[in-house]
Amino acid sequence: MSALSFGTMTFGGRGRFANMGSVGVEEATAMVDRCLEAGVNLFDTADMYSGGLSEEVLGQALGKRRDDVLVATKLNSRMGEGPNDLGQSRHHSFVSLQAYYSLVARELEHELVPLCLDQGVGILVWSPLAAGFLSGKFRRGQGDLEGTRRSAQGDPGTIDEEQGFDVVDALDDVAKARGASVPQVALNWLLRRPGVTSVVVGARTLDQLADNLAAASWELTPDEVRRLDEVSARPLPYPYWHQRKFNGDRLVHLA
Repeated sequence: MSALSFGTMTFGGRGRFANMGSVGVEEATAMVDRCLEAGVNLFDTADMYSGGLSEEVLGQALGKRRDDVLVATKLNSRMGEGPNDLGQSRHHSFVSLQAYYSLVARELEHELVPLCLDQGVGILVWSPLAAGFLSGKFRRGQGDLEGTRRSAQGDPGTIDEEQGFDVVDALDDVAKARGASVPQVALNWLLRRPGVTSVVVGARTLDQLADNLAAASWELTPDEVRRLDEVSARPLPYPYWHQRKFNGDRLVHLA
């Protein structure tokens, strides 16, 4: 499985997903082509994305190449009135965990990452740039967010903005020293996290896609990883600090 996978939430543009993007078959095909050229072999969708239209667009974009790639879809949201059209019933079995994880959202490390490591379950990361917070576009004191994805959707979770902007500053420093972009550094950090099988990236344009895909072409140094670890670290809530203090030798270590 490729280190980066491609998310198709921007495909379709129907209903409440319209503000995520409205990529049609022609542009989707160009994006799929670019992904395949870069070695991406996992494409992520969901039955709920644009009411199934995302899956249809992806299918047409892949065409005869469908058997050459992996396609992951998701479940849980209601798709009909039947008893098995909602939730995680016997109609739906899991093979991996797709979860929110980023430099400004590391809560997954408390329980779910150790669980997946212990049980041999792969982790696919969604919203690795925290709905654009880690894109480099947002800086401390910037103000108006009108017209951005963050203004339309809000942040995926609760972000400590002051610490978050410290993270963005650190990403910017590393990016400038590396001749890379801020999103590439944020994605690269995730690719090095224990348990992460693939990081799902999305795009509204081919330029965005090309920049994201380039994150898999280089690696952060241990010192750069350590700096990002430290600037993004949050105090452990109870009972995790207690477990680490008194039962650390029994825990699955992430570093």
